[in-house]
Amino acid sequence: MNLDSVKEVFLIESSELLESMESSLLELEKDPNNSDAIHSIFRAAHTIKGSGGMFGYQNIVDFTHVAETFLDKVRTGKISVNSDIIAILLECHDHIQNLIDIDTAPNSQGLDADTKKTGDDILRRLYAIMDTPVPSMTDPVNTPQKDGNEPDNESKSGGLENDFWHISLRLGENAFRHGLDPLSFVNYLKTLGEIANLKTITSHLPDIESMDAESCYIGFEINLKAQTNKDEIEGVFEFLEGESSVIILSPRTSLAEVSSLLHQRPGENNLPDILVEMGVLLPEQKTSLDTSGESKAADVQEMQKDIKQIENNVVSANKQPEHEHPSDKNVPKAHVLEAKKSIRIDADKLDKLINLVGELVINSANVKRLSEIIGEGDLLEATSVMSRLIEEIRESVMNVRMVEIGESFRRFERVVRDTSRELDKKINLVTQGTDTELDKNLVEKIADPLMHLVRNAMDHGLETPEIRVKNGKDETGTLQLIAYHDTGSIVIEVKDDGAGLNTEKLLAKAIEKGIASENRKYSNSEIFSFIFEPGFSTATSVTNLSGRGVGMDVVRRNIEGLRGTVEIESEVNQGTTIRIRLPLTMAIIDGFLVTVGTSYYVIPLEMVLECIESSEEENVMEKGNHFINFRGEVLPFLRLREFFQLDEKYAYQTSNPNLSLMETKNKAQGMTRKNDLEERENVIVVKYGKQKAGLVVDELLGQFQTVIKPLGKLFDKIQGISGATILGSGAVALILDVPRLVNHAKIEEKKTIMQNVS
Repeated sequence: MNLDSVKEVFLIESSELLESMESSLLELEKDPNNSDAIHSIFRAAHTIKGSGGMFGYQNIVDFTHVAETFLDKVRTGKISVNSDIIAILLECHDHIQNLIDIDTAPNSQGLDADTKKTGDDILRRLYAIMDTPVPSMTDPVNTPQKDGNEPDNESKSGGLENDFWHISLRLGENAFRHGLDPLSFVNYLKTLGEIANLKTITSHLPDIESMDAESCYIGFEINLKAQTNKDEIEGVFEFLEGESSVIILSPRTSLAEVSSLLHQRPGENNLPDILVEMGVLLPEQKTSLDTSGESKAADVQEMQKDIKQIENNVVSANKQPEHEHPSDKNVPKAHVLEAKKSIRIDADKLDKLINLVGELVINSANVKRLSEIIGEGDLLEATSVMSRLIEEIRESVMNVRMVEIGESFRRFERVVRDTSRELDKKINLVTQGTDTELDKNLVEKIADPLMHLVRNAMDHGLETPEIRVKNGKDETGTLQLIAYHDTGSIVIEVKDDGAGLNTEKLLAKAIEKGIASENRKYSNSEIFSFIFEPGFSTATSVTNLSGRGVGMDVVRRNIEGLRGTVEIESEVNQGTTIRIRLPLTMAIIDGFLVTVGTSYYVIPLEMVLECIESSEEENVMEKGNHFINFRGEVLPFLRLREFFQLDEKYAYQTSNPNLSLMETKNKAQGMTRKNDLEERENVIVVKYGKQKAGLVVDELLGQFQTVIKPLGKLFDKIQGISGATILGSGAVALILDVPRLVNHAKIEEKKTIMQNVS
């Protein structure tokens, strides 16, 4: 692992810690006595400071150190939690994020004037609340702390007469390979105080002939003068691993502790002399240690008396320092083991794996086609087993990319909090279905559309407390984010209990903009759909949130680009629900393969309800009508041959799906017309949301694993097609856009009804 890789880990972990910090701050605002939230916030700040110091990100270290000191006073109850405290801590959170972005940017030029001014302003307010003088901005930001671990000014019984912390550091051979930079530890220690003395230990250097340039053989003995505590020094070295180790001796430490240090540094015969030179030992004290580093009889009793203190002062890589809340120590070991089973996977690697599985699925179909042509029994059986295993691999890989939507929902807690204060409204965010899973790529791409919808709901939908009380409602409005699975899709609802949509006002605005006609009667759903037209807005004034007529058209375009749909339900004075329906995945799906003429089409299997064979006698399917009788339910239907304007007049026999397109056409030339198809037609009943429709096709070829291939920009505007896939024969099959087809069938049904009425 090189240094760049370690920095990438720092960025990822810092992002996660900041998300946890923000979530805990919002929890703390609701429950000021939530000690778990307080400790979670403190740990996040402490870890970010330590990590930043490792890489020499001084801006991050300096600012976060003060924030950590402030949080320590909150944690100990010296500062009471209220809305003002939460507000400034959220500002700290945002500024830390900004500092990370600046310090880690390639070719970073350091802080700009505005960022520095913002940081200095926050620091002055933090010091004011702590009632602490603001230090010079050129001085290290150090605030004295006492937590019981640091010594008082009086020498302990039997203690040595030094007034500094002594740190004995040894780096393992693989330290450089793990991305550890010895200088970064030294630089970070400088932020805690003054390095009074430093000696490089070279006792373990091998001969030049056997030396490995990538290995590390050095160590350090360091004297640090600082008003700090042992926990904070331990935090500097919390990333040590492998053979690396560190031992920390407190000021005025005991002779027994020095003896213990020598015990743990075998083979370093000159170490006692170095400790004398550095002032850790006096020359006369060195004589009380024998050549093996053991105390003489006079010191045995003292060493036994201080054995517990020795154990507390020795920190090695095999035992990570504990900064957790005391209650965290009681977590069952099973939970710790479970956490170790999780690993971080680069998203690009995962996408590449899914692409490879997709190619495997395509080639598996080709192998199956060839084995059926050959017809050899053992080959057919082996192919069947292989196909089953590939299907299991496909499902497992797709499950890896499925993530819970709850993480995305939690990000809106901060948005709702800040926006409600900006609008002077009281808004309560409620989330449901946070454990609902969907494709990771969908989570990322749905974030911006959801942000638009949430902001619009708060700005346009929910009323001010005064208006709500006047209308007989609770002064606090409720905004709900709901997720659930339905018919192979994921549904996300943004729901509010606000004023609802005024259809008359919307229609008047649509007519004014030329979107609607004065002479036509529109249904509520049609009027609601005007909201998604470009430039449409009923806002009387422009705010930071809305009023410019942009956003909602972008929402619809982005959602449709994900093969999804968006719809609106609303009732005056009751509220509005905006419902987004998306496919579960964008990579590999189970499809139902059909033909229309010589063309192949795939229908997403989760949308297929039933396949039926229909005739004019059984249903009303004659020319000019667009609905069928499905077990007493009248459904609209669509002939794909007519919709796609295919030229072939008759269906060809394509019962073998393994035939190539050319083979199919050649076979069709020697066929006679299928007279019975003029009387009977294959109808696939599909469902999307609450809507059903029938799709009339020529032939049903059965279930088919479909690897979705996006269409090029040239084909973006083709109606009824959402993508393509490759069959085992190499032929291309088009994936039907069922939501659009169902909607088109509904429109044709309405036209037919209107014609019949007139």
